[in-house]
Amino acid sequence: MKRTKILLDENDIPKSWYNIQADLPTPLDPPLHPQTKKPLHPSELRPLFPDALIAQEISQDRFIPIPTAVREIYRIWRPTPLYRAVRLERALKTPAEIYYKWEGVSPAGSHKPNSAVPQAYYNSKQGVERLVTETGAGQWGSALAFSCNLFHLQCRIYMVKCSYEQKPYRRLLMQTWGAEVNPSPTTLTETGKKIRAEHPDTTGSLGMAISEAVEDAATHDNTKYALGSVLNHVVLHQTVIGQELQQQLRSIDRTPDVLIGCVGGGSNFAGASFPFLRDKIRGKTPNLRVISVEPLACPSLTKGEYRYDYGDSAGLTPLMKMYTMGHQFVPSPIHAGGLRYHGDSPLLSKLTKDGYMEAIAYTQEEIFEAAMLFAQTEGFLVAPESAHAVRAAVDLARIAKKNNQKQIIVFNNSGHGYFDLAAYEAYMTHTMPNGEPVVNASAFSLLQQTQPLRTPRKRP
Repeated sequence: MKRTKILLDENDIPKSWYNIQADLPTPLDPPLHPQTKKPLHPSELRPLFPDALIAQEISQDRFIPIPTAVREIYRIWRPTPLYRAVRLERALKTPAEIYYKWEGVSPAGSHKPNSAVPQAYYNSKQGVERLVTETGAGQWGSALAFSCNLFHLQCRIYMVKCSYEQKPYRRLLMQTWGAEVNPSPTTLTETGKKIRAEHPDTTGSLGMAISEAVEDAATHDNTKYALGSVLNHVVLHQTVIGQELQQQLRSIDRTPDVLIGCVGGGSNFAGASFPFLRDKIRGKTPNLRVISVEPLACPSLTKGEYRYDYGDSAGLTPLMKMYTMGHQFVPSPIHAGGLRYHGDSPLLSKLTKDGYMEAIAYTQEEIFEAAMLFAQTEGFLVAPESAHAVRAAVDLARIAKKNNQKQIIVFNNSGHGYFDLAAYEAYMTHTMPNGEPVVNASAFSLLQQTQPLRTPRKRP
């Protein structure tokens, strides 16, 4: 009988995070100071981050121990289950086996607490009183609000305006955990005031919200900044996902042929895939495909440039070598708010540039089509971000059917979509625009030889 759910014991939660920097064939290009454009000295990050996180950002150690206090909190939801999508397989009539790591079981409903908890812990240990951050769809903001509440820290969140309006209940969740939430751009910062004066009708962007949060942290002595993706220490914390996933697949004697994940900044997919990429870098699994999936409305990996760029709109952050659409790029207000970021993790970008990972992009219509099929077969309503990974997994399974090919397809299912019901309603009532893609969609079809999915759509 096929195993539907593969579980681990609480004692199987990893005891260390995996740092892929130790295994890179060539080192990352260093971040640059935003004004001098010279390599940034770690001490220059102190206005924003506690010393422990700065040390993790530059560490070359392969494994970094997870503090006992953090592991104890991880036990609330970790280890997360691995599911075999048997009903989806049957619906697709595919010889492929499809597995998904389900991160939607955390209190915040996504993978984000994997990094929010240690960030709050290290800030608390250093005596920080207040954390500020940005959030798009609200998954990161929810995770940080939850974590700050645990460690008795004040929390201010700059939420991208279009998501603030689209997802009021995500905002209420953050407020339930004691956070202050503001639609960005705001009048609370000089950056926000300037953006509002120049672009009064802007829907906001993650780059703008980051600028506001960074300014807030830099101008308050009791405050640090917390980032939910992109940076090395954030990616590091997320590797609990991939390490658990390795254990679960070994327990059922499966080796993935394909690993898939949605990518905005890159934290969830980097966390899921980096432990596997260690073997690919060493030449042990040369045929493993590692596929990032992004929205066509913000196709940084598929259409951006690999170069130095600011992490925020106002140019306050260090410059990082990454794939970018340009730090002033403002995507259309698609429902996958967590993927509306102009750049990507430097580590994920480098591994993509070096050929260890690949990337594809989809429209909103395409990803919600797959999310509906997934909900009608597997039962889970996934976040619009996660639906990008679902779409790629479904397309690959349909190609496997066409070629009568057995494959092990694994994707990271990064969060639930229960705060995204308005987006599903827009899809089912045919009122959802595809956004404003900057390129022709057909240029990025992963599997052009397949036909579009056909799933039932209820009419109003």
